[in-house]
Amino acid sequence: MKQSYTLDEYNSARSVVGDTIAALGEQDERVWLLTPDIGFGCKDFQVNYPDRFIDTGIAEQDVVGVAAGLAYDGNMPFIIGMMPFMSMRALEQVRTDVCYPNLPVRIIANYSGLTGNGGSTHYAMEDMALYSSLVNMTVCAASDPVQLRQIIEKSISYDGPISIRIDPGKENRVLYDQNAEFTIGKGYMARDGKDITVIACGEMVDYALRLHDAARELGIEVRVIDMFTVKPLDEEIVLKAASETGRIIVWEDHLMKNGLASAVSDVLCDNGISLKSFKRFGIPQVYPGFGGAEDLYHLYQYDLEAVLAYLKTLF
Repeated sequence: MKQSYTLDEYNSARSVVGDTIAALGEQDERVWLLTPDIGFGCKDFQVNYPDRFIDTGIAEQDVVGVAAGLAYDGNMPFIIGMMPFMSMRALEQVRTDVCYPNLPVRIIANYSGLTGNGGSTHYAMEDMALYSSLVNMTVCAASDPVQLRQIIEKSISYDGPISIRIDPGKENRVLYDQNAEFTIGKGYMARDGKDITVIACGEMVDYALRLHDAARELGIEVRVIDMFTVKPLDEEIVLKAASETGRIIVWEDHLMKNGLASAVSDVLCDNGISLKSFKRFGIPQVYPGFGGAEDLYHLYQYDLEAVLAYLKTLF
């Protein structure tokens, strides 16, 4: 498999969001951009297409309602917001105004997981669980700028509402080259390996790739699956990994319950799969305090050090 992981390349997910939506807006007059007073990625679209740009102010419920109205009129609205508030403050509106009529509203929101350094009120720990529970909603967690761009571009021809979570988006490591191809609803095998599979999403894919390299030095072959679509989950790639490696780790910057790990374990249980080992790494049932993401990952034992230590106990 071609190794496309590049340690020394960075890009801004915020810029990717803005540039991609602006390009789509030039190609398709159905594309609108809305925001509840969040500036990232909005400037070019606002300047070039002011008649298709709306800032509702700090009113997440309102921005969802307006987006739903635009979608009813045949448009394709994109919302840029903060995930803690798009997933909780506006949940009823997302459920009733967007998901119930199955409208093509795309919610792109940052500060996922513990990346926001704003304390528990500003951490999006529950968003994948909340959105995954909504009928018709597709849930994505982008791991790098290349993948993020493709998700946004391909959302134009994808049915129904989509949620796309990202970190603050100021400086993102580029994990994939431009030839990587991502399909919404399908997992991506970023690394092959026969001993154990790590299924990760979002920010944790970077760490999973580092784990692959560290484990290889110990003679352990780690398969890394970038499960950037959490719902609908790619059951085929999960069952194949279970069959071929027999061990699975699920790694997410989200509560360990009702997020990616729960979705993976549902697939395994529904298909009567028995593994040699299954381990979740993510946020425990706590409200974390203030701190940088790296420090909090270490505190709650789901950083690279903790996962590598667990891996060593298996082999």
